[in-house]
Amino acid sequence: MRKILSLVLAALMISALCLISASCGSNDKSDLNKIKKAGVLKVGMECNYAPFNWTQANNSEGAVALASGGYAAGYDVKMASIVAESLGVKLEIVKLEWEGLIDALNSGVIDCIIAGMSATEDRKLSIDFTNNYYSSELVLVVKKGSAYEGATSLSDFAGAKVTGQLGTFHYDVISQIQGVNKLDPMNDFPTMIIALQAGTIDAYVSERPGAVSAQAANSDLTFVEFDDGNGFSVSDDEVSVAVGVRKGSDLTTLINQTLANVSEQTRNQYMNEAVQNQPVSED
Repeated sequence: MRKILSLVLAALMISALCLISASCGSNDKSDLNKIKKAGVLKVGMECNYAPFNWTQANNSEGAVALASGGYAAGYDVKMASIVAESLGVKLEIVKLEWEGLIDALNSGVIDCIIAGMSATEDRKLSIDFTNNYYSSELVLVVKKGSAYEGATSLSDFAGAKVTGQLGTFHYDVISQIQGVNKLDPMNDFPTMIIALQAGTIDAYVSERPGAVSAQAANSDLTFVEFDDGNGFSVSDDEVSVAVGVRKGSDLTTLINQTLANVSEQTRNQYMNEAVQNQPVSED
């Protein structure tokens, strides 16, 4: 009886192990394998943050078609194309609200985030990041001819109505301006540009490429840069952007290898081209 019982228990253990093995096989944790199998890399971005990403009506300048209509283009789209090419798969851009990008990544709606996103400590709690693929600085976008156009330090913005994008550290750093009138955050950069032109705000916080883009597309806008010690106090990670991936994703190493093959000179070239190619508003 003992032998029979042992054989039965052994058989049950083997069956259980087989079930576990089959279960593991059917739930492949490799993001890379899933992407290769699907033949598509799904990249999330808001398509509303020129020159990093925007929506346009045609497929010029390497724009990628959106399932929701129109095309996505910009610096992020260029970098996403390079990553997809390195994987040997098709690129699909998924247009999402900024606040929904991380949830979309963790729920599997997208495979990664390439959206001008900084690797802040708060975000690192939810997702992993690759190495940086662009670095910049913070500036304040203002109207030409305004009282703030000639500002040289943050102290010059005392009493100014200033805002930043919702869910970004751009909004948080406004508190570094003594005496500022910190208004509620806004959903996206186009909304802030309209508010600035209407006089609802006096300035908004932006990374330099975004400010250059806003100035190029709107002749009534300019931006204020600061010398060392007169501007915002931020970490290198906060003023750099990286690719967001799921925690423990095997995409991290491969994307880092791909980014390492794109020189800083080439990255700056891509950014300059994005600024030149962005849609221009009619004002």
